[in-house]
Amino acid sequence: MSARSYEYRNRASTRLDTAPLREFTARFATAEEIENWDKHVTANPNGGNMLQSAAYASVKNGSGWKVRFLVLESPGTASYNLVLEKKFPVLGRLWYLIKGPDLAAADDLKAALDACAAFARSRKLNIFTIKVEPDIIDSSDAQAKIAAAGLVKAPNIQSNDSTALLDISQPEEAVFKAISSRARNAIRRAEREGCEVVRKEHGPETYRALYDLMADTVKAKGSMPLRSYDYYAAFWDEFCDRGQGHFFFAYEDGKPSVGAFVINYGAKATYKDGGSTQNRKQYGDSHLVQWTAIRRMQELGCTEYDFCGTPPSSRIKDKSHTLYGMGMFKTSFTKTVTDFVGCHDYVLAPLRHRLWVKGAERVFRRIEMARTGQQFY
Repeated sequence: MSARSYEYRNRASTRLDTAPLREFTARFATAEEIENWDKHVTANPNGGNMLQSAAYASVKNGSGWKVRFLVLESPGTASYNLVLEKKFPVLGRLWYLIKGPDLAAADDLKAALDACAAFARSRKLNIFTIKVEPDIIDSSDAQAKIAAAGLVKAPNIQSNDSTALLDISQPEEAVFKAISSRARNAIRRAEREGCEVVRKEHGPETYRALYDLMADTVKAKGSMPLRSYDYYAAFWDEFCDRGQGHFFFAYEDGKPSVGAFVINYGAKATYKDGGSTQNRKQYGDSHLVQWTAIRRMQELGCTEYDFCGTPPSSRIKDKSHTLYGMGMFKTSFTKTVTDFVGCHDYVLAPLRHRLWVKGAERVFRRIEMARTGQQFY
């Protein structure tokens, strides 16, 4: 069946505020588009996201989620979005547009999601809710657009719905001057005292070294829960095999003391995973690891570095927040915390969605954890 034959055109005339009318279509990607998925995603209006990538699709496919490749089109533009689909008894199917939809403006949300809903109904997919988390910066105006689109706030899923973003589009010297004096001093001291950062090839030895550091950090700080080693190994494999994943380590007494895994995806770099031993003697080693990664990402053509997760801007100095320590470290590179609108539900079947939020989601999450030992999303 051709892409055109199952394309469903949404002709709804609804507009948001005074935004010009925009018509969207929704369809599944063709085989050729899937084959060149990363090229299409990184050409999205906002440059895509590494969680919409072919590598991440391979990680999630078969892990309890069915991967769908969805294309949203309007005159003159297209947006390629990864969809994770899961089927539940009685309720039907849930769609999760992870870090999507990627649209040029919040004004486009309603028309784009109406097109998704109409397409899903035309294919009789029995979708009860479309879960979305577009990278739209939070503001009163954005919240008004979210409400106008009929979206219902849901608990956030991804760690970087609040995050520290560093502009690395300028020359290295300018970027170095832009970070805080505390970070600059830490980097210089680490260099003076002979700390070296090593880039390691991917493989089981590297994976185990970083995973052990991550486990040390979680145990000491009680931060985000850690997935299984097998999950991370598969994740790192997929990105590294495509040339999109990079490992950086500092050592103390001949053993890894700080480690980081950083992804380059289009123009965006993401500090995805990291860990360290506690009570280290070296000062500034973690800052030097990040600075080394930033310089490498610049060499690869990235213009933005996402430190991937802080407390919300309103709680960045709240010591009770589980990400307080990470937030203090990350904002030593860039003081501004960017809050995105986070996760919302676009409801297609109100009664079934009500069952979902009133308890069904919690039940299915517990079942998934008991059955697989893995996180639900």
